Amino acid sequence: MSHFIEFKNVKKIYRMGEVEIEALAGIDFSIDKGEFVIIAGASGAGKTTILNVLGGMDSITFGEIMVDGQIISKYSPRELTSYRRYDVGFVFQFYNLVPNLTAQENIELAAQIARDPLDVDQIISRVGLDDRRMNFPSQLSGGEQQRVAIARALVKNPKLLLCDEPTGALDYKTGKGILKMLQDTCRNFGMTVIIVTHNLALAAIGDKVIRVKSGRIESIIRNRTPMDVEKVEW
Repeated sequence: MSHFIEFKNVKKIYRMGEVEIEALAGIDFSIDKGEFVIIAGASGAGKTTILNVLGGMDSITFGEIMVDGQIISKYSPRELTSYRRYDVGFVFQFYNLVPNLTAQENIELAAQIARDPLDVDQIISRVGLDDRRMNFPSQLSGGEQQRVAIARALVKNPKLLLCDEPTGALDYKTGKGILKMLQDTCRNFGMTVIIVTHNLALAAIGDKVIRVKSGRIESIIRNRTPMDVEKVEW
């Protein structure tokens, strides 16, 4: 059976003058459609590089990356632009909202560039922002801004949701709420969700946990009974 995502001997080398830095040293893993995946590791381990090359934001030096039957590592710049636009939703640590647009307008902006967007009003309700939709980012809390960012990613109806330290700028309680929303999104939409984090305590909530160390896969663990976010403490 083919997997939804496959990394095959993927290497990424950054060159700074005469110095070469091997960010990814030949990694292999697979992810199935609809899985909730945690990629964990210390700062500099290579986990964000994995997210960047999977999201089409960076190229690889060697190997192959396949997503939904397509070898995206061979895509041209034009094909990568379409891939990022239609197939991938991104959620970052620092929200990246347009400051002079309301919450609703930020979400509508993403819907306008999508091929088959979801209903904006339904997504706003799903993330609990009905009464904050007309507020600007500066009028929202950190948790509310991250909810807008998640709604903006979801409304595109992407094949894949990539989250880079999505709770890194949030307090404990708010962070738990965001993780719960991402876990529910995976379950309710059947969407493949990948979260990059340095917090190993989150391993318990993933269907699959990929631990990265020094640009290599340290371990891959499948949780038969993933824990609900509300029960995890860190």
